[in-house]
Amino acid sequence: MTTLPRTSTVGRSAVARPLQYLALLAYMCFLAFPLLFLLSTAFKTPRELKSPDAGLLPEHFDLGNFSSAITKADLFTAAGNSLLVSATTTVLVTLVALPAAYALVRFRTKLRGLATGWILLSQVFPFILIIIPLFLLLKNIGLVDTLLGLVLVYAVWALPFSLWMLQGYVSAIPVELEEASAVDGAGRLTTLTRIVLPLLAPGLVATSLFTFINSWNEFFFALVLIQDPDMQTLPLALARFVGVEGQVQLGQLAAAALLACVPSLAFFMFIQKRLTAGLLSGAVKG
Repeated sequence: MTTLPRTSTVGRSAVARPLQYLALLAYMCFLAFPLLFLLSTAFKTPRELKSPDAGLLPEHFDLGNFSSAITKADLFTAAGNSLLVSATTTVLVTLVALPAAYALVRFRTKLRGLATGWILLSQVFPFILIIIPLFLLLKNIGLVDTLLGLVLVYAVWALPFSLWMLQGYVSAIPVELEEASAVDGAGRLTTLTRIVLPLLAPGLVATSLFTFINSWNEFFFALVLIQDPDMQTLPLALARFVGVEGQVQLGQLAAAALLACVPSLAFFMFIQKRLTAGLLSGAVKG
């Protein structure tokens, strides 16, 4: 009687596993095709791009699109602006979200539920709903068309999500560690810097990466708040390859987009192991 259910379970597992691998393979191909198309288009000549008989892979690898994209859109200036905005936003969000998340988890007050609910509710509002009052507010204080104004907008928009994520990481740290440190005579600041902060390092990496990439790729706020070409970020520089009448310089756009992906991909590959550890540790109680 015990062999039949076991045989049935083994049979279902033998059927389900190939289907899981097949679904995973299909999903990977779905994700890889846009990148393959981007690579192929970036190295094609203008003649190949206009030819209806052109294949997926370029016949001759041409670097002309890259040189044209760099000189036409001033990608280095735009990349510098994006790097400055993204890095500053990441640091600012981390400095605010870390102590706030710790306070919400460790200090149980009546405002905790209200604050957490407002954090989640603030993510429901769409961009278009707040952009007009936000633009008027920044205009009144002289921060329109400045990178500082963009940093403040990105920080405010990224703060709720980072705060919500860090709450899970703080909850995963046993409070007994802090109590034992207090018994040994360590103060609150010493406990935070020597015990809590090292344990939160994977979580800080995870939230910092999400904040950095979202700031690096953000387009809508930058489009509304930045008009000066010298202040434009990288997504706005990529939009220059789309003409007024919708004519797209596809080869140069693909080359510029490929170059724009390099910093975020390099950053992700550099901290991939720590990011995975952070996501797993945050999922314990988050």
